[in-house]
Amino acid sequence: MKQIRLNAFDMNCVGHIQQGLWTHPRDRSTDYASLDHWVGLAQTLERGLFDGLFLADVLGVYDVHGGSPDPAIRNAVQVPVNDPMLLIPAMAHATRHLGFGVTVNLTYDPPFPFARRMSTLDHLTQGRIGWNIVTGYLDSAARAMGLDKQVAHDDRYDVADDYMQAVYKLWEGSWADDAVRADRVTGTYADPARVRQALMGGFANSRILEVHGERMVKRNFDPGFRIELHQKDLNLALSGARALGISLPNTATCQELFNAAAAAGGSAWDHSGMVRVLERLACHEVGGGKTEPAK
Repeated sequence: MKQIRLNAFDMNCVGHIQQGLWTHPRDRSTDYASLDHWVGLAQTLERGLFDGLFLADVLGVYDVHGGSPDPAIRNAVQVPVNDPMLLIPAMAHATRHLGFGVTVNLTYDPPFPFARRMSTLDHLTQGRIGWNIVTGYLDSAARAMGLDKQVAHDDRYDVADDYMQAVYKLWEGSWADDAVRADRVTGTYADPARVRQALMGGFANSRILEVHGERMVKRNFDPGFRIELHQKDLNLALSGARALGISLPNTATCQELFNAAAAAGGSAWDHSGMVRVLERLACHEVGGGKTEPAK
C-alpha cells in the first residue's frame, strides 16, 4: 500500500503566498504574532494526521516593483515577517508526532551560533526538526547587513559549501556519543577527552569569513528573476544527502544528468527541467510510476 506524506506550508507573517486572503472575515493570519495561533495550527495538523509543517522565511523586503518597498508593505507581502525558529519549541511541546522544517539563510548567520540553535531545536523537538538550506536572493537583505548588493550566486554557494562542512563538524565531530557521564558519585558530568574542538581554526581561510568575518566583501551582482539551478546548487544538495546517508547515483552520473538537462534547457532552467533531473536522481517519476535507475 502506498502512503502519502502530508506537509503544511506556512510563514511567520500575514501574507505568505495567498496574497490578500488576510482580508477575508474567516482568515486568521493577522494573528501570526500570537503563540496561541501557531500552537493551535500545530495541534490541528496533528489531529489531521499531517506529517509536518514547513516554515518558509525570507530576509529583506521586496522592493523591485515600483522601485519601492511600499507595495509589499501596503499589501503585507511577506512583510512584516518574524523568525520561524522561535515558534517551533512551543509547537513541538503541544504535539507528539508532527515534524518541522524551517528555512534559515546561512549567508548572514555564522555557523557556530546557528549550529547551537539547531542542536537545541533537535533536543527540544526530540529529533522532529529539519533545515531548509538557502543562501538568500534579495538585495535588500544584503543592504540590511551592510553590503551594497547581494553576493553573487556562485560565491554564495562557495560559502555554503564551507558552511555545511563547518556545521557538520560541530554537530558530528565535537561531542562523542559517550562523552556525557553524568556520574553523581564522582561529580563528573562529561569526559573532556571525549569532547573535541571541532573547527580548530580549520576554516580560517574559508569563504565563510568573507561574509561573516571583518572583511565584509562587496561584490557586483547582476539580479535576475528566473529560478536557476547551477552546478553548485546540485553539488550542495548531493553533499548534504551523502552526509545524511541518502543513497544517490554516483557523481559521474549526476554530472551527466546535469549536463544533459542544461543542454536541453539552457543556462536558466524552468521548473519542469529541474523536476526531471530530481526524478532521475531519485529514480522516481513525479507523475506516477517509476523510472529506471541511472546506470
